[in-house]
Amino acid sequence: MKTKDMITLLAADVAPVDRHLAAKRFAAALLIGGSGAVLLMLWLLGLRPDLAPMLGVPLFWIKMVVPLVLALGALLAVTRLARPGVPVSGPGWTVLVAPVALLWAAALVVLWLAPAPERLNLMLGLSWRECPFNIALLSVPGFIAVMWAMRGLAPTQPRLAGAMAGLLAGSVATVAYCLHCPEMEVPFWAIWYLLGMLVPTLAGALLGPRLLRW
Repeated sequence: MKTKDMITLLAADVAPVDRHLAAKRFAAALLIGGSGAVLLMLWLLGLRPDLAPMLGVPLFWIKMVVPLVLALGALLAVTRLARPGVPVSGPGWTVLVAPVALLWAAALVVLWLAPAPERLNLMLGLSWRECPFNIALLSVPGFIAVMWAMRGLAPTQPRLAGAMAGLLAGSVATVAYCLHCPEMEVPFWAIWYLLGMLVPTLAGALLGPRLLRW
């Protein structure tokens, strides 16, 4: 068989690639992860009783902005890492680092301005023991869904891709957790919310090489 005939034969049954496959998979993963986190929160924890008046408090929305921006940065990262040879760009890392840096800076200012006896309470709040565990628990549906989305694509940096998948799941879970959590102190968020998001991030980094191997 001639080379030209072989190429023609091999190409005869090739189906066109869906250019929007990655977007469809990640949209489905976000829908599953977001709805799963909210349903788990409602089932296991419940909404905070003063949620309605809190919707008119600017600080409540600031509390939601940090995990939302982190989720956006993690989404940008996973969509790039899902494609072979596409690095996470500089602006992508900025979207991930900037909200954390701003949150830590704001927390330090609040602690510096607060009287010394109140600083520990500002950091611990009333729920520091369960906060990271709750966020990690709410991230499970998103973690599974985002890993499924990436596994159907072609990540070549499985450890980093897994970490960003975990961060995406943890950020989405934190947004859902904000609808339950009564804590309104910036130092509390800077420690325990970020720690809760770190758990699925580390889990993704550990499991990425195994789950995303292709």
